[in-house]
Amino acid sequence: MLVLMWLRGLLARRAARLIMTAAGIAVAVALLASLGTFLASAKSTMTQRSASRVAVDWQVELQHGAALPDLRAVAPHITEALPVGFAATSGLESRAQGQVLNTGPGQVLGLPPGYPAAFPGELRALTGRPDGVLLAQQTAANLHAVPGSTVTIHRAGLTDTTVKVDGVADLPEADSLFQKVGAPVGAQPQAPPDNVVLLPAATWHGLFDNAARTQAHTQVHVRLRHDLPADPAAAYVQDSGAARNLEARLAGAGLVGDNLGAALGAAREDAAYAQMLFLFLGVPGAALAAMLTALVAGSGAPRRRAEQALLRTRGASRRTLLSLALAEATVAGVAGAAAGLALAALTGRLAFGTTRFGTTTGTTVLWGAIAAVTGLLIAALTVLLPAVRDARTVGVVTARRAIGPARRDPAWLRYGLDLWLLAGSGLVFWITGRNNYSVVLVPEGLPTISVSYWAFAGPALLWLGGGLLAWRVVHMLLAPRRRPVPGLSDDTGKAERNAEPLRRRLVTGLLRPVAGPLSGTVTATLGGQRNLLARTMALAALAVVFAASTAVFDATYRQQAVADAQLTNGADVTVTESPGAYVPPAQEKTIAAARGVSTVEPLQHRFAYVGSDLQDLYGVRTSTITRTTQLQDAYFSGGTAHDLISRLAQRPDAVLVSQETVHDFQLHPGDLLRLRLQDGRTKQYRNVPFHYAGVVKEFPTAPRDSFLVANASYIARQTGTDTVGSFLVGTQNGASPPAVASALRTRLGPQAQITDLQTTRTVVGSSLTAVDLGGLTRIELGYALALVTFATGLLLALGFTERRRTFALVRTLGARPRQLGAFVWAEVALILTGAAAFGTLIGWALSHMLVKVLTGVFDPPPDHLAVPWAYLAAVASTAVAAMFAAALIALHAARRPPLSVLRDL
Repeated sequence: MLVLMWLRGLLARRAARLIMTAAGIAVAVALLASLGTFLASAKSTMTQRSASRVAVDWQVELQHGAALPDLRAVAPHITEALPVGFAATSGLESRAQGQVLNTGPGQVLGLPPGYPAAFPGELRALTGRPDGVLLAQQTAANLHAVPGSTVTIHRAGLTDTTVKVDGVADLPEADSLFQKVGAPVGAQPQAPPDNVVLLPAATWHGLFDNAARTQAHTQVHVRLRHDLPADPAAAYVQDSGAARNLEARLAGAGLVGDNLGAALGAAREDAAYAQMLFLFLGVPGAALAAMLTALVAGSGAPRRRAEQALLRTRGASRRTLLSLALAEATVAGVAGAAAGLALAALTGRLAFGTTRFGTTTGTTVLWGAIAAVTGLLIAALTVLLPAVRDARTVGVVTARRAIGPARRDPAWLRYGLDLWLLAGSGLVFWITGRNNYSVVLVPEGLPTISVSYWAFAGPALLWLGGGLLAWRVVHMLLAPRRRPVPGLSDDTGKAERNAEPLRRRLVTGLLRPVAGPLSGTVTATLGGQRNLLARTMALAALAVVFAASTAVFDATYRQQAVADAQLTNGADVTVTESPGAYVPPAQEKTIAAARGVSTVEPLQHRFAYVGSDLQDLYGVRTSTITRTTQLQDAYFSGGTAHDLISRLAQRPDAVLVSQETVHDFQLHPGDLLRLRLQDGRTKQYRNVPFHYAGVVKEFPTAPRDSFLVANASYIARQTGTDTVGSFLVGTQNGASPPAVASALRTRLGPQAQITDLQTTRTVVGSSLTAVDLGGLTRIELGYALALVTFATGLLLALGFTERRRTFALVRTLGARPRQLGAFVWAEVALILTGAAAFGTLIGWALSHMLVKVLTGVFDPPPDHLAVPWAYLAAVASTAVAAMFAAALIALHAARRPPLSVLRDL
């Protein structure tokens, strides 16, 4: 009965504090549960998209002489299994316009009926019929062949044969299609064959059944039923285990090329990074919500002690007091947990289209239970634990005594805990940031992954240390005057008492525009509340840090996701010409005339020997290259992008090389570097002198390994040909890159390969990129905005509520509303200024640290942070509005008659 009466009294007289405590718990619970929803949705999407992008799940290569097995009977989860023949050709030949055109070695495939329908991602018809005798796009360009052309296939050890071309097709998954099954990653072919002929299976068998065993073999292409676990790591283990089981069942008759396992293996790394993002971006928000809840609950500590003393005088035992505190903590915890789970379900529905907190029912229950238990734990730590401590250590007389400022500073302040935390953060960051430290390690071919959660310590220590440093600064600025030293004369003591410390004069000067002539009195008054003000300002600063660092990280991620796609594709649209074909720079005008095109940049692509190493060589026009594509400073070493391009412009024979080349050949700036380039007239390689000018790490359309960048005019002059390898196309504002690419295909025909930025982003982007952090960002930024509002306006309003007695006494002494407003607005100005200053400083440092530690998320690494000014302006406006609203409410409440306020208290 007593418990019910106590709870009824709390709801009637202390409802605001109870509701705010439950609200803080709800935010922490909702944030944790929502992040569980993100992880569940992200992992599930990673698995689904990784599996859906694989054209052929397994390529089972049969040993020579092995009978064709019924794989469906061996493995029931196989839905399609079609045999495909592979045969080597020593070359192809065609006649076009009176010329005889020949190619180098290639591959001839035999496709069974229904293959395009069974594996739609493996083959894409470009022109002519989608079946029959098909040429790969590159092969058709090399032979100048079109539907109806006749092509001769040279067969090693057999007579030549002739086929009539029915169509031209593209092979989007050529890398995996022509893999060497069973070979390790390093032993795989560097590139798929340029010359490929696709024949009907019956035609292929008639031509190659009598070929030597080294010249032809058969694969069975398999599609699986994708009933995989939602977690990519679990899906990888299941798929790789099934592949090994099939090899064991075949008893040496075949090897499995596991394309699905390779895709899921890559997704495991992204899933691990998603977990790291949960730690780096989510846990600080939940911790901040718990701190705010503790401050809300702690603000009523003096009143709780007085109430405990009153109950003790009326005979209440310690057990009774603890039961009442337990009831209050239970109500706040249960209400907060329930509200948080409901809010998380709503957030998941809006952001991800699901209300589940996990990938399975078990993980959903687990995540919900973890979040709810966390809420109850926060309630126990912030409400129950202080009450238990007061009940054991505070007596009746002590509790009823007027409590003044603490006589001693907190222990962490005296021993410099904040400084130690910042030093530890710098040390951890230095350790994790050197020598290309990897937060996530995925060993090739192993079912396990390694995640270094130690790297989380650096940002965490910076966040905590920065908040405590903000607390220290405010605590120091508002500290009272030092007491007179015993033994000093009266005149000396009086002079010392009248001398204001510099820090107090600084605060007084800063508050003068707000408080006017009362600035000194206001400063002294704030000094008596410095502990509460320091806590409030520190938590407000941490809320700003959380919002700013999350927003900057997300904006930088989105910036680099676009940069990655543009680096791979080259520009909004890229037209890649067929190797060996002469395409003059004048083709630029034809491309520029297409609808939606704004700029066109020709890019030479040659091959050059550096010693015995064959590398890609790109010729650029230094004066116009930046009009169409973006060159980030991170693409170069030893200077900015502008500096390195300027070096090329200043010296015609300058060349940029990779860091590996610089190391292998011990190059120094200005060194002579002789490259062997193919002469366009004689087709023979000859030495061309260049001078080393700098290091290039990345370049649009360039491969990941070693390559060279030089002046296009110099290359054309030295080789006798100005042929262009590709054209980088910039689109007009509002023009869709896929639409422009489609228009260029119609204008240029099938000879050129045309790709666009949007399609490339979906192809080259990792699973994490494909999932996009949009959902996580909406969760983080939404809760960050709520926490900033909570940490500024609501805490300030709670502080004003706790000081109603002080305001009433000041009114009783004759203070006018304007004079009372000086106290209120001075407190607003102090917290607002401190939170903005420390929040900006710590947020900037933490953003840099997060981006550096999580470098693996970014490809390429950013050369600068992207700042979302619109969101940060919204955060600042919300914080200012919340604090102004709290001040106005406090001023309105202060207008009540002082006697009625004192009577209520």
